[in-house]
Amino acid sequence: MIDIRSLRTDFEATKAALARKKVDPADVDRAVALDGRLRDLATQRDELRAQVNTLSKQVGQARRDGDAATGDQLMADSRRLGDEESKLADEAAAVEADLRDLLLRIPNVPSDSAPDGDTDADNPVLRIQNYAPERFGDHQRIPHWEIGAALGILDLERAVKISGSMFSMFRGPGATLARALCQLALDRNADAFEEVRPPTLVTSATLTATGQLPKFADDAYHIERDDLWAVPTAEVPLTSLARDEILDEADLPTRLMAYTPCYRREAGSAGRDTRGLLRVHEFDKVEILAYTTPEQAPAMLDELVARAEGTIDALGLAYRVIEICVGDLGQSHHRSYDIEVYAPGCDMWLEVSSVSWFSDYQARRANIRYRPSEGKGTALVHTLNGSALAVPRVWAALVETYRRDDGSVVVPDALRPYFRGMERIEAR
Repeated sequence: MIDIRSLRTDFEATKAALARKKVDPADVDRAVALDGRLRDLATQRDELRAQVNTLSKQVGQARRDGDAATGDQLMADSRRLGDEESKLADEAAAVEADLRDLLLRIPNVPSDSAPDGDTDADNPVLRIQNYAPERFGDHQRIPHWEIGAALGILDLERAVKISGSMFSMFRGPGATLARALCQLALDRNADAFEEVRPPTLVTSATLTATGQLPKFADDAYHIERDDLWAVPTAEVPLTSLARDEILDEADLPTRLMAYTPCYRREAGSAGRDTRGLLRVHEFDKVEILAYTTPEQAPAMLDELVARAEGTIDALGLAYRVIEICVGDLGQSHHRSYDIEVYAPGCDMWLEVSSVSWFSDYQARRANIRYRPSEGKGTALVHTLNGSALAVPRVWAALVETYRRDDGSVVVPDALRPYFRGMERIEAR
C-alpha cells in the first residue's frame, strides 16, 4: 500500500500522481480525513491514559493518608475516564480498520518516468524484433488449436470434459514442449536466481501482500473450507517468502525464481477471444523475482526485462516490447513493461510476459524490511518481478511459427536438449 506519510507531508504531489492512474480524488481525501481522525483519537486516548495514571497515584496517596472518601471519589473518576478511554480505543480501532481497507484499495503511485496514457492503446512500443509479415507463409497462418488437434498434441475437447471450459491439456510431444519451455526458462536464469518450489495454495494474508486481495478476489480461486487461495502466479508466494522479516543490505539484491502452475478465473474475459490457449484458467509459468534497495531497483527492472526478452529471442519468435502507460498500470505497479509475441496463425500479438517494479508498495503490505549497512533503523525493500516464461501463448506462437508445409512442427534449437532427440513434431 502507499505510504500514509506521503499524504501527510506531500499531499498535493501524491494526489496528483495518483490522479495519473485515474484514482478517485475523493478516496484520497477520505484517507487523509481518516488518518487525521485516527491521530486525533490517539492523542485523546493518550491524554486520558495520562489522567488515569495520575488518578491512580492520587488514589494510592489518599488511602495511605487515610482519606477513604477522597480515594473513593478519585477511584470513581478513574473508572469513568477508563470507560471513556475504552470507547476511544474502540472508535480508533474502527477508524484504523477503515483506513487500512481504503489504503489496500488505493493503487500504487506510478513512476514519474511511466508514460502518460489512458488505456492499453496508449502503450508505446519500444522495439520490435524478428518480425517481418512477409516471412510468414500460408502454412504458418493456421491457428494453434487446429495444428494441435491435427498433430494430436493439444486435446482441448477432453480437457473440457474433465474440467470445463477454458482448460487445456497437452499430450505427447505437446506436453514435452510445455515442460521444455519451463525448463529452458529455469536454466537460462539459474546463473543468478535461486530456484524455489513454493506451495501453490496460500493464505489470504499472502495474497493480500502482493495486492491481489481485496480488489481482485473475483479473479482468484478460493478454497473456502480451508481459507486458502490457488496462486495466480508464483509472484504471490515468492513475495511473501521474507514477509515480516528484516534482511541485511549485504544480501540485496535477492533473486528468486519458481516454476508453478497458475490459476485464474478470468472473470473479466467475457467477450474476449478465448479460443485455444489464448485465455485459460490453469497454466504453467516460470517467475523471476527480486528484493532490492530503492537504489538497486531501476537496474534490476532492466535486468528482468532483458532476461525475459532474451528467452523469447532465443526461441526465434517475433516479439515486441511495450512500456505500460499509467492508465493501464496495475493496482500494485510503479512501472511495467510487457513482452508480446506474434502468433501468425492467430494473426495476433499475445502478451507472454509482464515485468514490473512495485517500489515499496508490496513490501509495506508484507512488512519486508532491510537493515542498511550504514545508518540506523530499517527500511522497506523494493520488489520487482516478471514472467520468465508463461507456457500457453508461447506454446501457441511457437507451433504456429515453426509449422512446416507438411504440417509438422520443427523443434527450435533452444528446446532440443529437452526433447529426447526429437527434432520435429509430426502427426501421431
